Amino acid sequence: MNKETKLRIHNITAKAALKFGSEVWVMKKREEQRLEAAQMEFLRHLLGITKLDKEKNQCIKKETRTQNIVKEIKRYQKKWLQHVQRMGRNRIPKQALRHRTKGRRNIGRPKKRWRDQLHFED
Repeated sequence: MNKETKLRIHNITAKAALKFGSEVWVMKKREEQRLEAAQMEFLRHLLGITKLDKEKNQCIKKETRTQNIVKEIKRYQKKWLQHVQRMGRNRIPKQALRHRTKGRRNIGRPKKRWRDQLHFED
């Protein structure tokens, strides 16, 4: 297959697999790094480039004209938030978004919640 066909397959299947269910993920730095690494591994394999070739990620992304998967997921999450905000009050996703649990958290570093990451930077 030629490079353009492989890129189309990547855009349809691989990105869809990486983005599956991501509208409600809590994205921590580690997950962002792992997603980006998975995307770069696929693109390197697509172009036939190994890590020993010491080709920079920016050059590979420029050659394949692909965007960072983490930015795409954050954009996808933003669209999902806007979708949920348009829903009626009686819908379960809207209720889950607006719900505030009572009680206190355990001592220690607080867990990151989906609501905490809603300040998207573009």
